[in-house]
Amino acid sequence: MTNDILSLLQAVAEGRTSPDEALESLRFQPYRQLICGLNLDLHRDLRTGQREAVFARGKSRQHLLEAVQALAENGQPVLVTKADREQGANLEERFPQGTFWPEAGLFIQGKHLDLSPPWSQSGDILVVTAGASDQAAGLEALGTALFYEASAGLICDVGVAGLHRLTPHLQALQQAKVLIVAAGMEGALPSVLSGLLDKPIIGVPTSVGYGAALGGMSALLGMLSSCAPGMSVVNIDNGFGAAATALKILAAVRSS
Repeated sequence: MTNDILSLLQAVAEGRTSPDEALESLRFQPYRQLICGLNLDLHRDLRTGQREAVFARGKSRQHLLEAVQALAENGQPVLVTKADREQGANLEERFPQGTFWPEAGLFIQGKHLDLSPPWSQSGDILVVTAGASDQAAGLEALGTALFYEASAGLICDVGVAGLHRLTPHLQALQQAKVLIVAAGMEGALPSVLSGLLDKPIIGVPTSVGYGAALGGMSALLGMLSSCAPGMSVVNIDNGFGAAATALKILAAVRSS
């Protein structure tokens, strides 16, 4: 791949290819195929503005370690999502400079982030969790936003069982550009905030709850059925996807 890029740059220098044509070619450079069968998208950042992350769940130890190794060798910081404690320990053993954040299921290699509490309670992206039990999805969203270098904060445990807990945070909520709101049970908090604020709101239904909560389905359906306009919804427990959406919203606003 390096030789292909050098040839392309030489063609630009010699006037055989225009810079715009070279950029379009780089956007769709081939992926890197690993011996273990994985295909890594090394140019995703160039195409989409966000580097490829590694989804740990369901991957073997070999697949996970080789994916992180290959991305690191390409000179990219690496984000691993949905890693359990065993996978996190394996990653920290292989990559001692990396950091595993078990509460969020995130492993980060090649970039130092202070992910320990207390967390900032303000930012362009503000993550809000309805309950302390929803914190895992909220922390995944926060860690993802920080990994991609956004200004982000986290407000925890301010759900509908006690909405007065939102009052101290109203100024920060009004100043944020995008809100990510994680809620389990009946999933009501994103609708409440969408009816109060003029911000794009991304609802994250969580699998928190029991009985009729149905592993997050009730929260998901409640958010999808909301009558409050200006709210979008990602999949159950998908803090990473919510953060990726928020980042693209911010990028679109900045480029307009």
